[in-house]
Amino acid sequence: MSATSYAVSAKARAKFGKFLTDRDYTNILSCQSVAEVMVYLKTHTHFSRALSEVSENEVHRGWLEMLLRQYLFYEFDSLCRYDSGLSAGFSRYVVERTEVEQIVRFLILLNSNSTEKFIFQFPAYLDKHSDLEISKLAVASNYDEFLDALTKTPYYEILKQFSPDKKGRLPVSEIENKLYEHITGDMHTLIEKQSKGSERRELTDIFRRLNDYSMVSRILRMKRYYHLEPSAIRASLMPEYGSISPKMIDRMCEAETAEEVYRLLGHTGTGKLLKRNADENYAGDNGVRLQYILAKNYLHFSNNPSVVMISFVFLSETELMNVITLIEGVRYRMDTKTIQSLLIR
Repeated sequence: MSATSYAVSAKARAKFGKFLTDRDYTNILSCQSVAEVMVYLKTHTHFSRALSEVSENEVHRGWLEMLLRQYLFYEFDSLCRYDSGLSAGFSRYVVERTEVEQIVRFLILLNSNSTEKFIFQFPAYLDKHSDLEISKLAVASNYDEFLDALTKTPYYEILKQFSPDKKGRLPVSEIENKLYEHITGDMHTLIEKQSKGSERRELTDIFRRLNDYSMVSRILRMKRYYHLEPSAIRASLMPEYGSISPKMIDRMCEAETAEEVYRLLGHTGTGKLLKRNADENYAGDNGVRLQYILAKNYLHFSNNPSVVMISFVFLSETELMNVITLIEGVRYRMDTKTIQSLLIR
């Protein structure tokens, strides 16, 4: 590994050292408006660069969130520019996840005949880095036009397998599963080809455990909202990218309640990791909590620059989620204790 790669590790850890502190969170919780939150972020935190030209008199929650997400994206991009095949892969992975989020958002809007809203919430900073033809998506009003806008992307072959039903609706959840299966498979292939030794073991551990919880969430969603049979649920999962045994997955798919699914998860390595580090019982935010636990551990203790870098990416995402939670909490004047319970730290 080159000196440049190790410099990236030092840079990522230094950036993590500038993350919001407990004092910052307390001070933001005392703010009385979104404008006050913006002023604090602008004058006392590492987000100041992202907000330097924003006036507190013109701040809008949606715009503020967009600026912070843009800042985060370019932070990732700057770290992903070192001399490694993995770095290019990580950069692409970050872009692909955002692309999939936008594709799914478009399909949800298409199902509700509201595609005209798509362009107003599209992250403009993504345009330079994405294969999505934004100009075509902006005017697409049906699935054929949507597909035409994605012909040059790696998602086209997946998406063309689907079509609207007689009522004009698309199976968004099924499409979403297939898209995430694609980018998850690409990441595991990248790890296999571009890493070895402890680097491969650590990267594999991170992504397998994250997929474990993704599968659990999917099992619960399929049971709760779609009332699918165990065989149908099992067919929508990606066990080859996780660490939970096929036998345990079968038992989760057969479970009749969410409590039983979580009890079974508690017998796995991923479940035990969550239980050791969480201050509360399993909750809806535990996928993010697991990501935070894994990333924080590897950022501090890994000797592999690529592992430190992807850990920083995940930790940055968690911090941004916390900031958005704080903004929403202040905006809607939520109880301070309620807001604190929603933060991942």
